Amino acid sequence: MSEYHNPVLLHESVDALVLNPGGIYADATFGGGGHSREIMSRLDGNGRLVSFDRDEDALANAIDDPRFTLVHNNFRFIHNYSLLHTEGGFDGILADLGVSSHQFDTAERGFSFRYSAQLDMRMNVQGGKTAADIVNSYTQEELEKVLRLYSEIDNARRVAQLIVAARAKAPILTTDDLDNAIAAALPSFAEHKYLAKLYQGLRIEVNQEMRSLQKFLEGSAKALRQGGRLVVITYHSLEDRMVKNFIKTGNVDGSEEKDMFGRSNAPLKAVNRKPILPSEEEIESNTRARSAKLRIAEKI
Repeated sequence: MSEYHNPVLLHESVDALVLNPGGIYADATFGGGGHSREIMSRLDGNGRLVSFDRDEDALANAIDDPRFTLVHNNFRFIHNYSLLHTEGGFDGILADLGVSSHQFDTAERGFSFRYSAQLDMRMNVQGGKTAADIVNSYTQEELEKVLRLYSEIDNARRVAQLIVAARAKAPILTTDDLDNAIAAALPSFAEHKYLAKLYQGLRIEVNQEMRSLQKFLEGSAKALRQGGRLVVITYHSLEDRMVKNFIKTGNVDGSEEKDMFGRSNAPLKAVNRKPILPSEEEIESNTRARSAKLRIAEKI
């Protein structure tokens, strides 16, 4: 499904994941099914794959194979589903944390400032707050916190002030409304890069991505069988830091807990000390791969 999403670090991630062709694996972020199809190609008749996606659009990409199961739910519940679909846990879990090309390129989803559209940004359009709900209801302090933490912009307070001032005159309902509201705070250079960071922060808040990632990592550690692998592709510093910390210490904040003998309680160990990065050729053919980092860990 390359038109839906071009999978990043495809062979590198699946090479690290599938060590047993007869094992049971999970693709926590199904999307267009690119990684799932590659995983399926490595499995024998006994192998199975359980994939997850909370976006209803992704369900149309389901693989017609009795060894495949597609779960319409958030990957944060992966441990619950490991109890349902496995006896002893998954042999490997893969998660590509990037937003799919389909979501960015479907204007009405409101993920991108490139299109004039309603401010939605929900991965699951069946419920929850939209980006419009957030920019129109959060206090200035709450908006500033979101933009500082998740957009990582230096002038978060100024942008929050502009949003509050604009919505006092009329609700901010579309991408155009938002862009116009914060126009005075845009830098004179790299305007598109700045807007991308701004929209990233709102998207993370709308979908509670950091909380879901934390729950996913904690659930994956329980859902893997001993020797099973966790393979994660990250795209920005916030999520990569959480994944790196969890692999190293067992906590997303990096605080390591030890037993009475001074041994770490971390449930995973890193397979690659430094993240694997896309090749120059891949970045050239798929610019959305440029910030990707691949981390691999194994259940102790």
